[in-house]
Amino acid sequence: MRVHAERTPVFRHSWCLSLLQPPAWLTMALSMETESHIYRALRTASGAAAHLVALGFTIFVAVLARPGSSLFSWHPMLMSLAFSFLMTEALLVFSPESSLLHSLSRKGRARCHWVLQLLALLCALLGLGLVILHKEQLGKAHLATWHGRAGLLAVLWAGLQCSGGVGLLYPKLLPRWPLAKLKLYHATSGLVGYLLGSASLLLGMCSLWFTATVTSGVWYLAVLCPVITSLVIMNQVSNAYLYRKRIQP
Repeated sequence: MRVHAERTPVFRHSWCLSLLQPPAWLTMALSMETESHIYRALRTASGAAAHLVALGFTIFVAVLARPGSSLFSWHPMLMSLAFSFLMTEALLVFSPESSLLHSLSRKGRARCHWVLQLLALLCALLGLGLVILHKEQLGKAHLATWHGRAGLLAVLWAGLQCSGGVGLLYPKLLPRWPLAKLKLYHATSGLVGYLLGSASLLLGMCSLWFTATVTSGVWYLAVLCPVITSLVIMNQVSNAYLYRKRIQP
C-alpha cells in the first residue's frame, strides 16, 4: 500500500504533462506552416537576387564592351541584354514571389512575357548578325568555337519558342491541341532555351576577348551570374509549373 501511494503522484504528474502537450497533428501543421514561410522567404530572396544579378551582369558586360567602340563591341552587349536581362525578366514575370507585375492579370503578364521574349529575340538576332558581319570583315571562319555553335542554337531555339508562344496567346489557332499540354510543352521548351542561352554566355566568358579583359576573381564572379539566374529559373519553372503538372492525375 505504501508503494502504491508513493507512485500515484508520479502517474498524475505524467498524465497532466500529456494533457499540456499539443496533439501530433497540430505540431505537424505548425511545422509545415513554418517550413512554408521559410521556403517562400527563400524564394523571394532568390528572385530578388536574380533581378539584381541579371541587371548587374548586363551592365557589367556593357561597360566592358563599350558599345560603339567597334563593330564587335555590340555583340556581347546585345547578347547579354537578350539572354541575361530580358529573358530572365520575361520568366520572372510569372514568379508568385518576385514578379514585378503582380498587379496585372495572368493574361496581362502573359502578354508582357511575350513582348519581353520578342525583344530578347530581336537583340539576339541583331547581335548574331553583327558578329557574322564582323567575322566576314576579318575573314574569319564562322561557328568555329563551341560558343558560336551554342549561341546560334540558342537564337534559333528562342525564335521557335516565340513562335510557339503565339499558339498560347491565341489558342484558337491550334484547336486540336489541349491548352494544358501546350503550356506544359512551352514551359519545358522555354526552360531548355533559357539554359542554352546561359550556356552560350558561359562559353563566351571563356573566349579570348573576355579572358584577356577580365581576370582573377572578377572572372569567377562573372561566371556565377548566369549560374545563379539559371538555378532560380529552374526552381521556379519546375516547382511552380512542371512539378504541379506531374502530380496531377
